[in-house]
Parts: sequence; structure tokens; C-alpha cells
Amino acid sequence: MNVNKVLDAKGMACPMPIVKTKKEMNTLNVGDILEVQATDQGALKDFEAWAKSTGHDLLQTKEEDGVLIFHIQKGE
Repeated sequence: MNVNKVLDAKGMACPMPIVKTKKEMNTLNVGDILEVQATDQGALKDFEAWAKSTGHDLLQTKEEDGVLIFHIQKGE
């Protein structure tokens, strides 16, 4: 996957990972992919709902060594 930017949101509690992600998405072009790394387990549901409500695509969610990794493609 061709990631355009990585956002480190590890150690942040809800809603900060979403707040930081929204800010980063505003700097990207349509079709760009943002990788978000978070440790807050609540982010699983948060990112799914946020992507649906904002028109972005949550392409992938995985967990590696306690870190949640989200790949989000910017929508229009």
C-alpha cells in the first residue's frame, strides 16, 4: 500500500486520535492514504464511524504489538 503520510497517535485517548486525523486529512489530496497508529482500543469503532460520516474510506485496520494501524484514503 502506498502511504502518503503517517500520523503517530499512540498514547492519545479518545477523541484526540480522530481530532489529529481530521487535521492531517485536510492537508492531503483526494485519493491520498493516511496511516494512523493508535493505542486507544476505542479507536477501532471511532475510526469506522468517522470514516463513514466524512466520506473517507477506511481501507484497512490491523493490530501489531498492541498498536492499531488504520489506513484511510481521503474521499472527495
